[in-house]
Amino acid sequence: MVSDGLDRLGFLVHDAARLIRKRFEGKGGAYGLSAAQWRLLVRVVKDEGVAQARLAELLEIEPISVSRLIDRMEEGGWIERRQDASDRRVRMIFPTEKSLQAFAEIKGMAGEVYDLALAGLNNDEKHTLVKALSTIITNLSDGEAPAQANTTKGNAA
Repeated sequence: MVSDGLDRLGFLVHDAARLIRKRFEGKGGAYGLSAAQWRLLVRVVKDEGVAQARLAELLEIEPISVSRLIDRMEEGGWIERRQDASDRRVRMIFPTEKSLQAFAEIKGMAGEVYDLALAGLNNDEKHTLVKALSTIITNLSDGEAPAQANTTKGNAA
């Protein structure tokens, strides 16, 4: 690859993600949840009633790790497990009112972080950035279903 700045792509994407995550964790830390717990909570709110095994796939972590996260979050009143009506072996995960309220608040905080991260870019540049990152994800997904890229602040979290 010609050294026209493109050789830094991986480092730039990694550093941007790390810094966004760091800011988000700083703002969201008041709830006492780890980054992994926040990821789980967001997924459960967005995919209410998701099967525990599917949650592990979506979060790309081992099922035993998801089970431990769910145990801690259930003890804290963040989520609840329910048996699937058609298959008692399947555990469905639902958000509680506590997690729905926290999610609503954290969406606003995420919007603040994104506003800071995107300061100095006009709307066209912001949309181009999201489209470009979505294309990169699609190109590298090997047939995996990529996460939906939301371009509006209302879908920030």
